[in-house]
Amino acid sequence: MWVYEKRLQFPINIKETNAKLAQDIISQYGGPDGEMSASMRYLSQRYSMPDKKVKAALTDIGTEELAHLEMVATIIYQLTRDLSIEEIKASGFDKYYIDHTIGIWPQAAGGIPFNACEFQCKGDAITDLFEDMAAEQKARSTYDNILRLCKDHPDVYEPIKFLREREIVHFQRFGECLEAVKDTIDHKNFYAFNPSFDTKAPCLKNN
Repeated sequence: MWVYEKRLQFPINIKETNAKLAQDIISQYGGPDGEMSASMRYLSQRYSMPDKKVKAALTDIGTEELAHLEMVATIIYQLTRDLSIEEIKASGFDKYYIDHTIGIWPQAAGGIPFNACEFQCKGDAITDLFEDMAAEQKARSTYDNILRLCKDHPDVYEPIKFLREREIVHFQRFGECLEAVKDTIDHKNFYAFNPSFDTKAPCLKNN
């Protein structure tokens, strides 16, 4: 069970509309490396994670990603809430407007809808944690790209910078989780392959 605190993790107060910028930032809402896929990834993976501390980290980070999803949605909403029809047409926001008006809907910057195939849950601790570390790096790279586009908009830049910093922290935490898991597997090698997971099914052992 979660307890919802009715405030954003970082304050957002955007004073000017900017539909073009909103169309870029929306990728971190429903894009391939966005906060929606991150939260669903970690909150799904936690069930099959054998290490209790790593399971707790997945729950903590997955919960924080929901807070980041809320932040990104707030940024998009504040950038688009007072748009005129003329601004919508001029900015290229009209295609989104036709389907969603100014509602917040998960898609990538290129318009591709959110798809659960954008994250994975394999049930193997090594596989899932490597995916998690890669996911945080890809999200950090996406925020880097967004920061280059919004550097002249401080009301947007500061919360995006905060979100980028959290990706770095999460990457470090997942690295620590990986080290903890590696210490418990039954073989040690450079690639951290987990042979105890990749065993034949009981019905195939005699084949």
